[in-house]
Amino acid sequence: MIVLGAFGHDDRGVTLAELGRRTGIPKGTLHRVAADLVTARLLDRSGHRYRLSTQLFELGMRASVERSLIDVATPFMEDLYELTHETVNLGVRAGFEVMYVSKIGGHQQTGTPARVGGRMPLHSTAIGKVLLAHASPHFRAEYLHGHLDRLSPRTLVAPGILERHLQTVVERGVAFEFEESQMGIVCVGAPIAFPDQGVLAAISVTGPVPRFDATKYGSRVRAAAAGVSSTMARRQALFQHHS
Repeated sequence: MIVLGAFGHDDRGVTLAELGRRTGIPKGTLHRVAADLVTARLLDRSGHRYRLSTQLFELGMRASVERSLIDVATPFMEDLYELTHETVNLGVRAGFEVMYVSKIGGHQQTGTPARVGGRMPLHSTAIGKVLLAHASPHFRAEYLHGHLDRLSPRTLVAPGILERHLQTVVERGVAFEFEESQMGIVCVGAPIAFPDQGVLAAISVTGPVPRFDATKYGSRVRAAAAGVSSTMARRQALFQHHS
């Protein structure tokens, strides 16, 4: 797991020496581990370089919650894209971060910091703030009393102000981000509730400040998220009925 986790998003091939620097694993041990991972088809080897294999992608696509969520959410995400022609994201909470599991963007999509498989601090994005606002009081308190990274001059890092902001998110059913993860970027997100589990995901639309008025699309994003939630509920009810 340490070796697999050592690969970055932009890596196209990493030498054994570089993996050793990244992991701290002794060369002999690392050589055996890398060979085992190649045999298991979790790594591919080309010459002296290693890369993550497509087998890992196949395994990731079998993750039941995320796979089912993406299947259901995709049509709603496509509708939002056709409406706004801006980048549409789908994310879930992974510890103290939001992890992006799907993204739809056109030829003019904004260079946002979010990417599929990437993570961002919860307090810095619209999706993250939705997930944080709907988390348990204990988790929210733990998060707010921890270190809050300032990703841009506008990132909310004062616990009291952020707590009040999160309460507004719950009341409105939608979260806005105004250049808090990156200057020049605005975003609007809404919660997706799983049956009997509460809010475990969120959907958002992101665009550049000069072109995208996030406040105009709050109700549409909220409606799309509600559509995903209701479809997930119907699927579970149908599954339970047949089982």
